[in-house]
Amino acid sequence: MNTLHIVYIIVEVLIAVTATLGNALVICVVRRIPAYQNTTFYFIVSLALADIAVGVLVAPLAVVLRLEVVLHFYACLFICCILMIFCHASIMSLLAIATDRYLRVKLAIRYKAIVTRRRIWAALSFCWITSLLVGLVPMFGWNLRKPENPIYLKCSYPKVMSMDYVVYFSFFSWILVPLLIMCALYSEIFNILQTKLKQNATSMKGTRILYGREFKMIKSLALVLFLFIVCWLPLLIINSVSHFCQTCRVPLPVLDVAILLSHANSSLNPIVYALRIKRFRKMYILILKTHVFCLKQEPDTSKMENTSSDQVIEESI
Repeated sequence: MNTLHIVYIIVEVLIAVTATLGNALVICVVRRIPAYQNTTFYFIVSLALADIAVGVLVAPLAVVLRLEVVLHFYACLFICCILMIFCHASIMSLLAIATDRYLRVKLAIRYKAIVTRRRIWAALSFCWITSLLVGLVPMFGWNLRKPENPIYLKCSYPKVMSMDYVVYFSFFSWILVPLLIMCALYSEIFNILQTKLKQNATSMKGTRILYGREFKMIKSLALVLFLFIVCWLPLLIINSVSHFCQTCRVPLPVLDVAILLSHANSSLNPIVYALRIKRFRKMYILILKTHVFCLKQEPDTSKMENTSSDQVIEESI
């Protein structure tokens, strides 16, 4: 095993640990405060679950691919499909978050009547079922299996996955299109909020504060989307270049960095919440002090529990 392999494995392990622990902390915060248990944070939990899966499943399986362990073709293909499933689960969760915030701003008065708990669960089910189906498409025939090739092989992504599927179906159809929709939604949200802030410049202080908090919350969620794009775009571009330019050879260290960057994105969201959402940060500290460092007994959280969900969600730095 060469130095490049060792460095890659060490970084994957660090990503796996931080992604798992950080996103588990996010879910713990949401579970402990009833005011967080509303539409936006249901979708944030969905995103956190996808990121935990990156730490628990994707990062270890990526190491298997990197080491080119000898496996049955369909075992190798299934590993690659798992990687695709959770990438798409993250995308669909981000799209659900953007859609929820758009409805909240656009249809403020009718929002609670339209976005019911049943519809939330339907949306979550749609996100995960769609991700599962899109990710498992190669298992149903869209792959590189040929009868004349050996059934066992050194497992790696390019040996089993059809790049037509990866580029045209996965990237262009189920990643790029949702990303463009999200960018349009956030752009429209910012325009609506700026208009409302101007219209209410001389209105009651409470109304201005409400729109100001919503604006800060949207900036935090848009930052999560921006980081996703920054972390995943290099790998998606490399896959596209490799597909359209058969003679182009991407250096292995560059490919490794792109893969690690895409996985590292799962570790960033808890940091964004801590930096941008004040009550999230406070609960992180309380949970760590109480259950990790055992520095003091858990304080009374009744104040947080009695706070309205709007105030809790939108109280950002």
